[in-house]
Amino acid sequence: MAKVLYITANPKSEEQSYSLSVGRAFLEAYRAESPNDQLIELDLYQTEIPDIDTDVFSGWGKLQQGKAFEELSADEKSKVARINELTEQFISADKYVFVTPMWNFSVPPRMKKYIDTICIAGKTFKYTAEGSVGLLTDKKAVHIQARGGVYSEGPAIEFEFGDRYIRAIFSFIGITDAESIIVEGMAQMPDKAETIKQNAIAQAKEVAKRFAREKAKV
Repeated sequence: MAKVLYITANPKSEEQSYSLSVGRAFLEAYRAESPNDQLIELDLYQTEIPDIDTDVFSGWGKLQQGKAFEELSADEKSKVARINELTEQFISADKYVFVTPMWNFSVPPRMKKYIDTICIAGKTFKYTAEGSVGLLTDKKAVHIQARGGVYSEGPAIEFEFGDRYIRAIFSFIGITDAESIIVEGMAQMPDKAETIKQNAIAQAKEVAKRFAREKAKV
């Protein structure tokens, strides 16, 4: 039985969001294909995610110096502990589904905050003499992204930093078995928006079935 972490970063409802509606179609198709897998939904707009701030750096610094967790201040304890919870939850999963809209060429700030809690040296990657090495090499991931314009080709391709960023993070922490489902052009071509959405849903369902059947590569 695989453990799947379904991570969304969009404050809109599924009815209002292209990324979330395609993501839901993906999740339902996955569940139908592999009903015994554990699916955990993590809505980042309903999740406590600490900033990497002065308290966090101070707390980490004390722990690196050999101090006990009990010696940290109350704020240091709560923030460091919460980040550790999110990191461990992420590591414990076998597969990941990231669902985001494109905002200002990238991902919502909540997703960036979350990524800061999963890129932790010694847990999801390590430093070596040859550079950093990802540690989650036995995982599998999908990124579903919606964007109003067309960024997969043409002059706008240089401004696409959302999917590229997520895929770079996957690679950085060792996840090379990854793919993307892109829903794009709805604002640019409003008369075709529903067709674009339905085509993306059909693609999501097919990818979900395969994603459910396949084990992550080791």
